[in-house]
Amino acid sequence: MSEGKRPLALVTGASSGIGAELARALAADGHDLILVARSEAALEALAAELRARHGAAATVLPADLARPGAAAELFARVGARQVDVLVNNAGFGDQGPFHAADPLRIDGMIAVNVAALTALTRLFLPGMVARRSGRVLNVASTAAFQPGPMMAVYCATKAYVLSLSLALGEELRGSGVGVTALCPGATETNFFRAAEIEDIALLNLPGMAAMSPAAVARAGYAALRRGRRLVVTGFNNRIGAVMGRILPYALVLPVARRVLASSGR
Repeated sequence: MSEGKRPLALVTGASSGIGAELARALAADGHDLILVARSEAALEALAAELRARHGAAATVLPADLARPGAAAELFARVGARQVDVLVNNAGFGDQGPFHAADPLRIDGMIAVNVAALTALTRLFLPGMVARRSGRVLNVASTAAFQPGPMMAVYCATKAYVLSLSLALGEELRGSGVGVTALCPGATETNFFRAAEIEDIALLNLPGMAAMSPAAVARAGYAALRRGRRLVVTGFNNRIGAVMGRILPYALVLPVARRVLASSGR
């Protein structure tokens, strides 16, 4: 971390939900913040809160990470400031059969969930490695542990995030830099509303109540601080992640389709 000053963390998707809660956790633990999302007004409100409650210096950098070149532009806007913690939280999903999906929404999902996350990690990581100090937190999902019929592209993007994070964690072993993959299950955010899937069957399963974004953020930040490579939030989610890995696809895929479909289907 930086010496003689507060360490600096950059959080994408910081305007609400898990991203905002991770920013709060970082500020409470002594970090200054660079807050990134599309909604400037929401970022400014959060920045004011972090300054007042925690004495954090909070910089607002509005950006649409779905836009080509946005990650490189964001890196340039950060400039010479030393980023000690990178939180790749921005992302969104969609639901429905792949063949009927909006091509622009698919492209945007891949751009944000995969391309921007990869680019930002690649841009900020060399500085961390050179300093032999730094942390990256990539927000994946329990959707990363098995293919997801009816949410095929979203689940595939999160599988990429998990795979990339674990591989980088091993590459960087002994470097002083850590990479953590945070895999939450259903969370009380605007994710399902934004994806227009508030009636998804997953939310009605026994024992699968959505966790609060604050609880998810606490688990993710604790794992980041301890240098853990993977954290799956919630006992039932951890069981589901294991089962998704060990059971044959002939059993997993029909169950996944029923869980990820709308309740009326």
